[in-house]
Order: sequence, then C-alpha cells, then structure tokens
Amino acid sequence: MISKERVQEVLDKVRPALQADGGDCELVNIREDGVIEVKLQGACGNCPMATLTLKAGIERVLKEEIPEIKEVISV
Repeated sequence: MISKERVQEVLDKVRPALQADGGDCELVNIREDGVIEVKLQGACGNCPMATLTLKAGIERVLKEEIPEIKEVISV
C-alpha cells in the first residue's frame, strides 16, 4: 500500500517549482491499482503545458521515489 504521507512528501519537493509559475497540485486519491490522482491548481489548471508538467515532472519524480506508483493522472 502506498502511503499518503510518502506521496505528500514527494509532492512537497516538486511544489516550489509549480508555485514559482503560479500553480500548485493537490493530492486527491491513491488508488489500489497504484494510480495517483492529483488536481492541478492555479496557473497549472489551464496551462497548455499541464500534461507535460504532470507526466515529465510530477509523475517522473513520484515514480523515482516510490516505484510502486504506476501512473499519475489529473482529475
């Protein structure tokens, strides 16, 4: 089982980069199948680069730190 605290710790590492561009992300859910649901907020919510930020940024870091994670999706 992937711990919410551990995911939150890793998100806290990427949060300053998101906030520097006027955005943020919120942990919504950790599914049993290893999929993490996040909500992009602020400038990240409607940015054309949001998918790249999600996959190349948030997902990459989370998977490096927590190998059990299969995917990160925006909800």
